[in-house]
Amino acid sequence: MISLKSSFRQKFITGMIVSIPALVSAFVLVWLFHIVDGFASPIYDRAFGRHIEGLGFVSFIIFVFFVGLFATNVIGKKVIGSIERLLLAIPVLKSVYSPMKSIMDAFSNSSSFKKFVIVEYPRPGVYAFGFLTKDNTIKTFTDGSSQKLFAVYIPTNHLYFGEIALFSEKDIFYTDIAIEDGVKIILSGGIATPQFLKEVKK
Repeated sequence: MISLKSSFRQKFITGMIVSIPALVSAFVLVWLFHIVDGFASPIYDRAFGRHIEGLGFVSFIIFVFFVGLFATNVIGKKVIGSIERLLLAIPVLKSVYSPMKSIMDAFSNSSSFKKFVIVEYPRPGVYAFGFLTKDNTIKTFTDGSSQKLFAVYIPTNHLYFGEIALFSEKDIFYTDIAIEDGVKIILSGGIATPQFLKEVKK
């Protein structure tokens, strides 16, 4: 009887571990589907006299595709550039648009992140994962001396939000983890972290 209870508990816990991430992922996908579908649905509802599930979502996908198509040709690049300059000229929008665009550009271009690293942050004795983004930042001191500092992007679990901190090279631990695997570690809240991390030279 004890063995049966133990077996049931083990199987139940295993089922929970497997099913909860799948259910949460499905819930998020359904939620995003309804959010996106809801943007254009009122227009189609009035046009057809009834609600057609998914039509707004399909329209959004097509719209995004044509925006990408437009943004990749010569005229589109000029128009997008003009819109960006306008957004950057508005103080409130600039504070939101500029950092978001920089982060999106970084994640769309794998060469923007140099290494997946570990740094002591935000206080001594606490360590955080980060992405090395710049390795030629020079800080000049009042006495004329200078020190090379390295910019590290330290994301939250949302990945697109985080902090930029500057470190001297001796304070950075370089890992053998690829950038793509580093992204998985951040998104999993550290669950995907390997049991052993190997420090490598820059």
